[in-house]
Amino acid sequence: MFRTRHLVLALSLASLFSLANAAPSFDEIRRQWRPSEAWLLDRQGQPLAVKRTNLNERRLPWVSLPQLSPALKQAVIMSEDRRFLSHSGVDWQALAGAAVDQTEGSPRGASTLTMQLAGLLDDDLKADAKGRSLLQKMGQINAARQLEGQWTKDQILEAYLNLAPFRGEAIGVGAAAQRLFGKLPAGLNQGESIVLAVLLRGPNANADTVSRRACELAKAMQARVGCAYLQGLISQALSLGNRSRLDPNDAPEVAQRLLSQPGQSVKTTLDGDLQRVVRSILHRQLTDLAARNVNNAAALVMDNHTGQVLAYVSENLGSSQVDGVQAKRQAGSTLKPFLYQLAFAQRLLTPASLLDDSPVNLDTAGGMYMPQNYDKSFRGIVSTRTSLAGSLNIPAVRTVLLTGVEPFYKHLKALGFELPKTADFYGFSLALGSADVSLWQLTNAFRTLANQGRTSEPTLRLTNGPTQRVVADAGGSWLVSDILSDRGARATSFGLENPLATRVWAAVKTGTSKDMRDNWCVGYTSRYTVGVWIGNFTGEPMWDVSGVSGAAPAWREIIHRLHASQPSQPPTPPKGIVTQVIRYEPAVEPARMERFLAGTEAQVIHLAGEVGSHIRYPSPGEVIALDPDIPLARQRIRFEATGSGQWVLNGKALGAPADVVWWQPAPGRYTLSWQQGKRAPERIQFEVRGNPPRR
Repeated sequence: MFRTRHLVLALSLASLFSLANAAPSFDEIRRQWRPSEAWLLDRQGQPLAVKRTNLNERRLPWVSLPQLSPALKQAVIMSEDRRFLSHSGVDWQALAGAAVDQTEGSPRGASTLTMQLAGLLDDDLKADAKGRSLLQKMGQINAARQLEGQWTKDQILEAYLNLAPFRGEAIGVGAAAQRLFGKLPAGLNQGESIVLAVLLRGPNANADTVSRRACELAKAMQARVGCAYLQGLISQALSLGNRSRLDPNDAPEVAQRLLSQPGQSVKTTLDGDLQRVVRSILHRQLTDLAARNVNNAAALVMDNHTGQVLAYVSENLGSSQVDGVQAKRQAGSTLKPFLYQLAFAQRLLTPASLLDDSPVNLDTAGGMYMPQNYDKSFRGIVSTRTSLAGSLNIPAVRTVLLTGVEPFYKHLKALGFELPKTADFYGFSLALGSADVSLWQLTNAFRTLANQGRTSEPTLRLTNGPTQRVVADAGGSWLVSDILSDRGARATSFGLENPLATRVWAAVKTGTSKDMRDNWCVGYTSRYTVGVWIGNFTGEPMWDVSGVSGAAPAWREIIHRLHASQPSQPPTPPKGIVTQVIRYEPAVEPARMERFLAGTEAQVIHLAGEVGSHIRYPSPGEVIALDPDIPLARQRIRFEATGSGQWVLNGKALGAPADVVWWQPAPGRYTLSWQQGKRAPERIQFEVRGNPPRR
């Protein structure tokens, strides 16, 4: 009786309540709506990724009434307010019936859709766990009458369906339709519409209660769906949790970088189709390499001229959220092109210059530094072209001895590499990529080679972009491009047919870090620069995977996709490039057409000193350590000279005359001699240390 008297009193007072206070306008409410998501768009304005910025509520973009399924509108009105289209905000008949039911001990609600909307618009009118107070009820009735006087019925229904809570965190019909059914509101069928309609009465009701209410509503609507169908639909919808299959997720790493505000929409430079293709290529390559302990990959595609990023992908076979494009990893041999770029510009070397690919021991602050080639072999006297194209380590170290570590360090900084340590910290090993770099930095540095020494900051936003600036010599950059695109020069290390060989003109370099923890393949065509990294975010070594077998196949596939319908022409030489036929004396390499910076050209390249007159390995006084993890029977030391001669170890001849002999080591001190013809033998001493491995 007490609650009935309160209800009657509320009705009486509401009829006398002033209507002077204006309700907020529909347009104002719609402008204030903020989704909980932010959207990343590609260069065509198509969605690429969605980022959740409000973790407490799930709100999607406002849904206009024409975007709603007619079945949903019918179900909501039938469930919540059957006389919605005829009353003026308050259903007095329903209120009177509610009052009677309360006196009989069967309380039921009588709030119209307009009254419920009023409660959603004004925090002071929201009910608590015990319901609304008398004053709140009076205010709700008054606010509903105001809304009806200023809004249309369509506006009231549209606002209500966007502001009402449906289930859990889902606010509004857009979030509810996606969460429960993976659909847009326009695509809801009659059964799904009935389920959403009854959830408005009790958003967090259990499945049995929702099923009972849905069945009752279906019967009242004379719906085409039965109770059994509705029960199955509800069971499935309420058990699947938060569906997100409508949310694109093609560039989550970029979304994480660029999106921060609810409702934000950012148009990027990314090409949506290319982004998806590159991700598919990386995923396929990771799948192929999974048995070799390879789990992560990243790729970056840049437009050479503008610096716009067309694809930005970090792919993994697990659940890692690391951004592989920005993560810093050891560069390996990918820094060598910039070393030779500097050496050419300083006119210390030409592509025809000869370098010694033989063992070298360098005394550093950290002890003796003894670089080795990737395949543990030495090629003797080789040209700079062969050294860079074949990615030979020792010639690179000899080159940094010419340029100096400090100038090379400064050159890398000018190219955009962030090197936190000093030049002395990296030392000679900087030539072999001992510094940690990101794929972002490395790809843009290679873009500098493609642009003949000009660079700018890469961008993910569609703007005019920063002005290019000159950071390297145009001629030296062009010579590096000429070498990196030379399949013949590369063949000495990789063969003619390998994953670096493309159907279009391209310059490319691979790199593998220590213990095969990372491998890279970065290169460029006349229009695009593409970088690929493959490895493990955890830092675990891969199993027998190099840049050629790991990153290069994916790189080549991306290049072919980019140039499926457009050619890639070799770059036009800048001023000051001279072409000249050369030959070597003696003929350490065949005669060929070579390119030079003007003023450095030569027709005949003479080998300084006498060829074939000294032992190249081991070095005098060298100490060689046995590997405790490799069986002794499988360990070998390579004795090498610059020509064929007789080898003698501790007075015992080692087979027939040869330039290379393999010897099974044992601990001890040794005198090694090598004699060619009637010349006096050359002798060195070396030592082998360590305990033979246990069998």
